[in-house]
Formats: sequence, structure tokens, C-alpha cells
Amino acid sequence: MSAARLISLVENDEAPLSILREIHRRSGRAHIVGITGAPGAGKSTLVDKLTDHFRRAGKKVGVVAVDPTSPFTGGAILGDRVRMESRSTDKDVFIRSMGSRGALGGLARHTNDAVKVLDAMGKDVIFVETVGVGQGEVDVVRTADTIVVVLVPGMGDEVQTMKAGIMEIGDVFCINKADRDGADRTFSEVQSLLQLEMRGPDDWDPPVVKTIAQDAKGILELAKTMTDHDAFLRKSGQLEKRRRKRSENELLEILKGRLVHYVMTEDKTRGRFESYVDEIARRERDPYEAAHRILDEWK
Repeated sequence: MSAARLISLVENDEAPLSILREIHRRSGRAHIVGITGAPGAGKSTLVDKLTDHFRRAGKKVGVVAVDPTSPFTGGAILGDRVRMESRSTDKDVFIRSMGSRGALGGLARHTNDAVKVLDAMGKDVIFVETVGVGQGEVDVVRTADTIVVVLVPGMGDEVQTMKAGIMEIGDVFCINKADRDGADRTFSEVQSLLQLEMRGPDDWDPPVVKTIAQDAKGILELAKTMTDHDAFLRKSGQLEKRRRKRSENELLEILKGRLVHYVMTEDKTRGRFESYVDEIARRERDPYEAAHRILDEWK
């Protein structure tokens, strides 16, 4: 079965359990890189140039780009659909756009499953490009091994406001469009913020890299920092810890989804659910008691 068909089945909750199990068993080998940052930072162009770099190095590349509207829109995949057409004949590059379908956190609900499909099908490097909604992008930590935060010159004091958001999740910081005025200032501001973080001698020290993605400048250095981070994670044992945490989150999400599905579809709870909603709306019952009662009935 093709990757495109498998991802469609997963995205529509139609994949048989036997296939999901096999995908999981075969995954866990790829280096998963999250590319995140505000809209207009040039994430799509960076992914395009990084894909070219890793293909030249003989690596098989997968890309999951989360579209804020629909995966079947005539709009952008990686910024410009035409720009990626040259890769359509490369059997070792697979690009998939996924609709966010209202999911918060910059990722589609089934992004992690799509990444697993590409991992299981032998991709060496998988890029996950988020929608581009600023601080809401932190959910990418639940999918990626290495997170590249992309910033652009001219943000000024806005960099400070990002410290509590995506600034804290970055493993590599990329100042893209570095030919613009203010690039050196942004570079210095990011470095200053990173120096305020408390790190031990054995912790990873996030590098800051300047790029001009449109001209492919700085791509080699950016790719090297990503590869270095992957090597660090594997050598230090951090990769295993990160993936265990992701497995915990994944299991919890599946359990929550199955429980909600049960409550909404089983005869013995569906009717009571509607009644509870009416009672809560009339302020005759609070939602906390109702939730406990539904769980008791389920048990």
C-alpha cells in the first residue's frame, strides 16, 4: 500500500488496527525534525532547501506540511506548490499536506500518525512543518526529535514575548532572511535570551544559525546543527527519554479519544450524555458531577 493511501486512511480514522500496529512496529528509525515559527518566517523555503541538501547526501526525505485550511486546497504546500513539483519524480522524497481541521498547537490531529507512516516506509529524515501560528506551535514537541525555531529580522521586542512560548522548545534557532536590516540585532537578542536559560554541563546548548533560504545560504550549517543534535540525543540517551514521553502522550490521547467515542456511541451512555448536557445548560447539574457519573456508568 502506498504512503499516500495509508496516510489518507489514518487521517480519516479508517486504517485497520492491524495496519496501525505494523506501522508502529516498523517506525522509530527516522530523524524527525519540527520546523516551527511565525507565519512569513520562510519555513517552507527552508524545508525545500533542506530537502535538497539531504537528498544530495543520499538521505530519503519525508515532509508533512500542516495546512491551515484543507489538504486538498489549491493553495500552498511548502509555500509554493510549483516550487516542489521538481521533486514529484523523486521516489525518495514524499511530501504530504495535512489539514489542521481546527486542531490547536500548530499540528493536525493525525500528524504523528502520518510521520509514523513515513518512518515505517524507510525515510531517513522527516520534516514536520507547522501551520505558523506563533506560540501555539509548542505541540510540535510531541512529534519531533529536533525542533528548529525559525525567526526573522525586525521582530525587535517581540522576541522577548516569545520566550515563554516557542523560544523554550527550540533545539536550533534559525534567523532566516538574514540579508534584511536588523539580522545582527535579532541574532544577538536570541543569543542573549538563550544565555539566560539554566543548563548543566552535559545539556545541549542550542545554536543560532543565520540563513537566507531563498539563496540556499546557511543551509549547510543549519543541516549540520540538526545532525549534530540528533547525534547528541542518541549518545546522551535523551532521544530515548523524549520518545518515551511522546509515547506516554500518544497513549493518553488514544485513551481519551476511545473513551469519548464510547460515551458518544454506546446506547447506555449516549442518551444520558444528552440529558446531562440539558441539565448542565439549565444549571440543574454541574459538568464535573456529570462527568463523574458518566465514568461511573462506563465502569
